[in-house]
Amino acid sequence: MDRASLVVMAAGMASRYGGNKQIEGMGPHGEILMEYSIHDAIRAGFTKVVFVIRPEMEARMREICAARLEGKIEIRYAFQDFSSIPEFYAVPPERVKPFGTVHAVLCARPQVEEPFAVINADDYYGVESFAQMYGFLTGLSGPRGAAMLGYRLKNTVSRHGTVTRGICRVADGKLAGVREVKKIRLLGDGHIVNETDPALPEFLDPEAPVSMNFWGFSDEIFEPMDAAFRRFLEGVAPGDLTAEYLLPVFVDGMIRAGKLDVSVLRTDAIWFGVTYKEDRPAVVEALRKLHAEGVY
Repeated sequence: MDRASLVVMAAGMASRYGGNKQIEGMGPHGEILMEYSIHDAIRAGFTKVVFVIRPEMEARMREICAARLEGKIEIRYAFQDFSSIPEFYAVPPERVKPFGTVHAVLCARPQVEEPFAVINADDYYGVESFAQMYGFLTGLSGPRGAAMLGYRLKNTVSRHGTVTRGICRVADGKLAGVREVKKIRLLGDGHIVNETDPALPEFLDPEAPVSMNFWGFSDEIFEPMDAAFRRFLEGVAPGDLTAEYLLPVFVDGMIRAGKLDVSVLRTDAIWFGVTYKEDRPAVVEALRKLHAEGVY
């Protein structure tokens, strides 16, 4: 198998950023962040990209792709909206927020017929990371195999507020478990803490490997993922407007059940992203430097 798809999750609401950061120009020529990921994926050998977007983003995405990606890679679109929610679950009328990254990947299912990688649209992952993932996917055999790019926690925090990260336990190069931590803060003295319980903040290892939602799966993962998503919906409290099912939580459950064998591809690649508006200047400068160095 020498084919692999890239699924780009771009339907998030970006509530902390306060705008459509997925399609906001940040490169020196107005490039959006996901363009860099797609460019790096093409160089690595990926043959298809599937954008998971909200319906109202379609026109702008097609405009961007027609101008910059047409003819370079097969392009497909999938929509993350409530029309794909199983009929047994009644979506509260007041709900606006999508149901998380597991739902996003499931929305791409009709467009994916080969091993695939999953990334966030608003993160920069580094050139070599895509080469590592493509090499893994093209050698993948069987539905149990999966991979995750593991980044260092200290390289993924923001100085402008808390972030959510999947903190990983790794044993012999394999992912042993993922703990989703939603309130990670970088302190002024350089320490990193989990503020989930403000009364008792937990100090975190800055070298700990974390998931930045760069995963690799066989297309056979969709069936157990769909079953797990249905179980998640069955447990959502009536009227809950924010419940999400996240990929690290799904993967952790599959590992605990002995149904998934996840290789951790460790990388020292540069990672950066935009969680808050205040992160944008640093991202713009980092992209400018990459262009000046001839990477792009």
